Amino acid sequence: MDQPSSDLEAQPGSVGSGAGGAAPEANDPDLTAAGVAWDIEPLVSGEGPGGVGELLDRSEEVADRLGAFRGRVAELTAPELAAMMHQVAEMEDLMGRAMSYASLRFAVDTTEGALLQAAQEKAARIGTKVLFIDLEWAALEDERVAELLADPVLGFCAHHLRSQRRYREHLLSEPEEKILTELSVTGASAWSRLFDQLTSAIRVDLGPEGDPPGSEPVPLEQALARLSSPDRDVRRRAAEAVTAGLAPGIENRAYVFNTLAQDKAVKDRLRGYESWISSRNLANEASDESVRALIEAVVSRYEIPHRWYELKSQILGHRLADYDRGATVAESERQVGWSEARELVLDSYRSFSPELAATASRFFDNPWIDAPLRPRKRPGAFCAYTVPSAHPFVLLNWTSKSRDVLTLAHELGHACHAYLSRPQGIFHFATPLTVAETASVFGETVTLGRMLDATDDPEERLALLAESLEGSIATVFRQTAMNRFEDAVHTERREVGELSVDRFGELWAQTQADVLGPAVDVTEGYRMWWSYIPHFISTPGYVYAYAFGQLLALSVYRRYEEQGPAFVPRYLEMLAAGGSRSPEDLAAMVGCDLGDPGFWEGGLDIVARQLDLAQEAARAAGRVR
Repeated sequence: MDQPSSDLEAQPGSVGSGAGGAAPEANDPDLTAAGVAWDIEPLVSGEGPGGVGELLDRSEEVADRLGAFRGRVAELTAPELAAMMHQVAEMEDLMGRAMSYASLRFAVDTTEGALLQAAQEKAARIGTKVLFIDLEWAALEDERVAELLADPVLGFCAHHLRSQRRYREHLLSEPEEKILTELSVTGASAWSRLFDQLTSAIRVDLGPEGDPPGSEPVPLEQALARLSSPDRDVRRRAAEAVTAGLAPGIENRAYVFNTLAQDKAVKDRLRGYESWISSRNLANEASDESVRALIEAVVSRYEIPHRWYELKSQILGHRLADYDRGATVAESERQVGWSEARELVLDSYRSFSPELAATASRFFDNPWIDAPLRPRKRPGAFCAYTVPSAHPFVLLNWTSKSRDVLTLAHELGHACHAYLSRPQGIFHFATPLTVAETASVFGETVTLGRMLDATDDPEERLALLAESLEGSIATVFRQTAMNRFEDAVHTERREVGELSVDRFGELWAQTQADVLGPAVDVTEGYRMWWSYIPHFISTPGYVYAYAFGQLLALSVYRRYEEQGPAFVPRYLEMLAAGGSRSPEDLAAMVGCDLGDPGFWEGGLDIVARQLDLAQEAARAAGRVR
């Protein structure tokens, strides 16, 4: 089973967020995190690419054995159903190892696509052999399902089996499902792979003013990192260079987006989904109504980012343009080496829970992180869960800035969550996307708090508080604005037809202007910047999960502030539960009520208080009156 990765562009601090600064000094291995590379060979028992085929062959053998259950699922007793599901787990584990190896190899070198494509094709064929299981399970009467799942022998997969039945109204016949599964390899996944290759090949020429004369063009990630520079000329030149780097292939990327939007429209129509985002909501175990309430709550509080950008304009002493959005308010930038970042994050985790810090340490002590910038490496940052019989892997693109420290803390939160939930088994260790951000944002918040406690200097405190506030704004409000962009794109693609590059730009500029507010000018070049964001392509509708996760995590962190050490065991219990319960039940474990209509407002009030603290810090530092 190919577990979802987390945090590509949409995560603040990774590509597209305006995080980081100039590239680290190439001759300092600590600043570049040189040598911090993962070893994914254990996933395939050291057999290299050939091991992928061997694992998939073994997975197919299990799938063939499962064929003996065809037409019998309705007749199975609970122990017999459990025996079948244990075989499914074996099949999924073998497939998950193979697919994780192929996708992680591709992530660090996007020229290595042939292996991933072959693995996807084989996995799709295997998947068609067991489609009957979901279809026959969905056809059972509710009473029979309740009777079966009441037996403890199915505890290892009970929530999974319940969740699968949510798709009953949207399943097609087995021949139709087989066709869609087989064609997906040359459909959505192929277009997504092409997009990754196109974006990873983008190079930005910063010119002699951006780098020493004769320097080669740099990866997009490295150029975007300059947008946090304290020097506005550096930010402006970097933004212009990024726009110039995006321009050559934008027609191709627009075509990919258009094609995938139509592909999704066709599938949604065939499956009977009410809207473009309904399938994502169902996967997240969230109703369309609850997601709509979240979006409306966030949009109704757009005055929070508006106030911040007005304050930031005062701090920086000039009107803002879009390329100033991520500018540091610190008067100078400090580079952070990998060793310092490691100790800072582990110390922060340790201050909360030694057990959590020990789990995080495993990722440094073992080759489970890939950190340096490299040509053809996928941009951004993510944590790949892989499978419970292995362990997660973390990908970063290290630029040695303070934002990178918080990104590291964020991804290690995901990694600890996935690692601690491994005993749940393959059906329950991964959580819905709406809950998946809880541990990551929590870890980032703990680290930021530790950094704040370590300084009394007004300027440093202002910089850190601004970092915190901008992280919340980026995660809650910017991702909601991205959701509004996606909504506009998918709606227009369905109701009007294919969008032009200019129309993409218009919708992007409008939805960004809405969230940035009157204090920020949206430049003409910024209209192209939608075109490298991978979540729009690979995971349509995903980005609102960041707002969900951030507001939930802030509420969870508030419980920690209120309860202190007594809160820690319940938090670790929630992490260890993985996806074995519904999002509502998982939140309840740490005292949060997702059914409360005022829940989102509570989290938004916390962000508003962060803004008040930043304003006070700016006054204390003498940056505003």
